[in-house]
Amino acid sequence: MAVTYSKTLEDLRKAIGRNLGKMTTGTTSGSGSTTTAVDATLFGGDDEYIGYYIRITSGTYDGTTRRITDYTASTGTMTFAAVGGTVAGSVTYELWNDGFDPDNIDEYINQAIMKINGRVYDPVEDISLRADKINSRFEIPSTLSMIQDVYYRTKITEKSIHSCSATFDERTDGDITQAIDTEEYKKVSSLKLTMAAGLSAGDFISDSISSADLSKYDYLEFWIKSTVATSAGNLKIHLDNATVTSDGNDLESLNVPALTADIWKHCRVSLNNPEKDTAIVSIGLEYDNDLGACTVYLDDIRAVKNDTATWTKLPRHLWRIDREGTTQGASTADLVLTEDGRASVGTALLKLTGGDSPALLSSDSDTTEVPESYVISYATAIALQAGSIGTNQDTDASRQAAVFWLAQAAEDRNSLPLLKNIRLVR
Repeated sequence: MAVTYSKTLEDLRKAIGRNLGKMTTGTTSGSGSTTTAVDATLFGGDDEYIGYYIRITSGTYDGTTRRITDYTASTGTMTFAAVGGTVAGSVTYELWNDGFDPDNIDEYINQAIMKINGRVYDPVEDISLRADKINSRFEIPSTLSMIQDVYYRTKITEKSIHSCSATFDERTDGDITQAIDTEEYKKVSSLKLTMAAGLSAGDFISDSISSADLSKYDYLEFWIKSTVATSAGNLKIHLDNATVTSDGNDLESLNVPALTADIWKHCRVSLNNPEKDTAIVSIGLEYDNDLGACTVYLDDIRAVKNDTATWTKLPRHLWRIDREGTTQGASTADLVLTEDGRASVGTALLKLTGGDSPALLSSDSDTTEVPESYVISYATAIALQAGSIGTNQDTDASRQAAVFWLAQAAEDRNSLPLLKNIRLVR
């Protein structure tokens, strides 16, 4: 992947302004009004900056752009269309020449990012998928635009918390009917919980377990499915060194991630206080939001020590990408394992390494995921072309400068490392 220096949208815009020679920066020297900003250090006579653009870069109106309609040299007062309130003193700003609107410069920056899409990706590593020996298709997370390699976890330090092959009997609830399901499961059997319509938010069940020291573990992993869609935290798993109470005092209160109706999900939830989890003896499931009547399935609850994982690369001929995607409930492409690939990974956790398309920048604090030199060169060229045409400047000189910066952008693009062995998701 190409090297970037985490330059912000504001950093990039200022660099382009310096290349153009059409931008200066300043700081207001005193309080103005809703329609004025004051900087007594500005040079020039009356009306000097009429037609210029002021981009406020700090304070209440950070990010606001206005076109200057009057300038009074004796006080350094710039007049423009009203903002929401008084422009205070000590506010930083950019001053752009007529024909070079900083809002347009922002757009040129994003055009540069879009132009290089496919040559640069923001690195992504995803471990949200788990195989189950049954399914050969897995919905590829939307954070991935390309995949370079697929790995499967062959070893990790783990501890079984609850196999879900027995019902929870430490605390029960009359509105939750429990059963062991040997048809709908991920390991051997699952705990089937039928929630009646009368169940209330905050109700829960719990089960006692053999004392478990989880202080050296950092994640809880489990399978779960719901017949209704849920949001993160609608269901919670609790762990405690005494009977779970679900009253905010349990050692661990873990939000179950959002679930798609009728789709099994393998969850990895970070433990909040593992250093205190030295003698966990109770586990509970809380119904923390009124979801109405539904059925929830739980299976194979384990604690794992994440850094002990050993990963094996799955040979490329054992997997492919189906961009159409046919997984139930899927809206993106599928990762498809061959029969031999499914046999190789078994029930292992999968790791996808690849990248996402570079993000566009919308606020001054957003940082680029694309090499800055390319973005600055390409956007400078576009700004030169647009600025010269918009102000009837010497178009020949501007076009020559634009050709130079386009050549610089091409050089920057060509210096990027070639992406090898990637498969596009979209």
